[in-house]
Amino acid sequence: MEGQFQILFDKMEIEMQNQTIALTNTIMEKIEEKLKPILEENRILKIKIENLEKKVEYLERDKKINNIIIHGLKEDEKSIPELLNKVKKHFSDELNFTLEDWEVNKIYRIGKANDNKPRPTVLALVCGWKKSEIMRNKKKLRELYITEDYSKEILEKRKALQPMLIEERKKGNFAYIKYDKLVVKKNPNTNDKRKREISNSPKNDAHPRKQQSLNSSGSYRKNAFDMMRMRSNSFSTTSNTINQ
Repeated sequence: MEGQFQILFDKMEIEMQNQTIALTNTIMEKIEEKLKPILEENRILKIKIENLEKKVEYLERDKKINNIIIHGLKEDEKSIPELLNKVKKHFSDELNFTLEDWEVNKIYRIGKANDNKPRPTVLALVCGWKKSEIMRNKKKLRELYITEDYSKEILEKRKALQPMLIEERKKGNFAYIKYDKLVVKKNPNTNDKRKREISNSPKNDAHPRKQQSLNSSGSYRKNAFDMMRMRSNSFSTTSNTINQ
């Protein structure tokens, strides 16, 4: 009896396990069916958010594309026109070109006021070519220095690229940071120099070998001539002996 009860109990247990598995699979399938539209909607929303972020980044970049930031400009002006006149004077005296009022879209200070250090000045220009002219001649400035106007995120990316930039330049490559990307151009002169160094070493050994071969061939020629002379002498001696 006990054996039959055990067999019956085992069968019931197996049946319950099968029913549990079947029920679990059914529940999971129903959950997946309900989750499918939610997951698809989530995927579409992620794509939309990525596209929106790209648009915002593009608008932010376009907004700052003609901007420059002036550092080191003494902060003693009392109005915006006075600030603009100070910038125009520096450009006229040190860069030797005139900045017209109509070429300036906006000019303002950024950051918190500090008695020990003047705040940077943002100069928003109307024309991109005027900005390019200023950036080309910025090294002529004595008291001021000028940088691009980048967002905080772009500045962090550029800062992270600095170690790689230094490493590429140490290798002899032409490298620079363009907005938030590192641009590297291989220097062909480095490879040519290596090839010349490698090819020079066997050439130094090749000359002695060539000279040695020439010497050996020359000595061979000399020995051949000596043998011919010896044979001619022997023939002449033999002929004289026969004549006698």
